[in-house]
Amino acid sequence: MNAWTPEHLAMDALWEAETTPILWVQGWGDWLAPPLGLITGLGSQTFIVLLLTLVFWCVNAGTGARLFVAVVASGAVNYLLKGLIYGARPFWFSHQVTAHAAESSFGIPSGHAQASTVLWGYLGLRSGSRAWLGAAAALVALICLSRLYLGVHFLSDVLAGLLVGVAVLWAFLRWEERVLRWWRRLSTAAWAGCAAAVSVLPCAAAVVWQGLVRADWAAPAEWMGAVPADPAGTTLTGLFTVCGALLGGLVGFTLLHGRGWYSAEGALTARAARFVLGTSVVVLLQVAEDLLLGGLTGFAEAAAAFAVYTLIALWASFGAPETFVRSGLARRPEAAVAATDGAADA
Repeated sequence: MNAWTPEHLAMDALWEAETTPILWVQGWGDWLAPPLGLITGLGSQTFIVLLLTLVFWCVNAGTGARLFVAVVASGAVNYLLKGLIYGARPFWFSHQVTAHAAESSFGIPSGHAQASTVLWGYLGLRSGSRAWLGAAAALVALICLSRLYLGVHFLSDVLAGLLVGVAVLWAFLRWEERVLRWWRRLSTAAWAGCAAAVSVLPCAAAVVWQGLVRADWAAPAEWMGAVPADPAGTTLTGLFTVCGALLGGLVGFTLLHGRGWYSAEGALTARAARFVLGTSVVVLLQVAEDLLLGGLTGFAEAAAAFAVYTLIALWASFGAPETFVRSGLARRPEAAVAATDGAADA
C-alpha cells in the first residue's frame, strides 16, 4: 500500500483518529505497564505453546490435539492477513505513542486478540460452565486492553482480531467432528497431501504477494514513529513458523492415531515428568535453531523457521507421546482403561 493510494490515505485518517484514545489510555500511568505486560503474555506465542503442550501431554490428549489445530490454524490465518494488509502499529505511526512492548511484524489483525479468542473461547465453551466462559471472556477483554495500552495495536487491529478469532472458533466448533471423521478415512497419501497443501499454500501466497504486488513497498513518510527495519520479512517468518507447526502437528497427530493414540491420564509425578521431558526437547530444538540459523534473513530465515517448527510440532504431537508410552510415563487409552478397571475390581 503506497502513500498515494486512496486505501492508504483512508487508513492514515483512521489511525490518526485512533491515536488519541491510545494516548488517553496510556495516560492512566506507567505503573500499569508491568501488570498489563503480564496479562498480554497470556496471549503470547510462548505461553500458548506451553499451555497447548500441557493440555495435550498432561491433561486430555483429545482436547489438546483439537485445541492445537484450532489455535495454530488461526495463527496461520492471522499472519497471512497481516502479510496482505501491511498495517502499521501505533508506535510506528506516531512518535507520541509509547511502545511498552517490542513488536516488529505488521499490526492488523491483532494476533493476541485473535489467538486468545480461539484459545480461551474454546476452553470456556468446552468446559460447559458459564462461570468459566465468563472468565474466558473477561480474560480476552483484558488482553485486548493490554494491547492498546502497550501501544502495539490500534482499536481497529483488536476488533479485526476479535472478529477473525470468533469466525475461526465458530468454524472449528461447527465442523471439527465432520472434518475429523473425513480425515480419518483418507489414505496415507491423501492426508499427507492435504496436510502439505494447507501448510504450504498460505506461505506460497504470501511470497507471491510480497514479490509481485508489494515488491516496492517501503514505510510511508506519514509513519513518524519507530518503524522496524523489515516488518515484511518478520511477518513472513511468522507465517512460515505457524505453518510449519501446523504441518508437523497434522502429521504427528495422524501418525499417533494410527499407533493407537495415547492417554494423558496418570499420576501427578508422571504428568510432571512428561511435561519436563517434552519441553526440554522443545527448548533444545529452539536453541539449536538460534545457534545454527541465527544469521539468516529474508526468505532463508522463513524457510528455516518452517523446517524447525515442523520438527518441533512433530516432536510434540508424535515423538513425545510415543516416548512417554515406551518409557512407561503414559499408556495407550485401552491400557489405561484396563488398568483402571482392574484396580476397581481389586
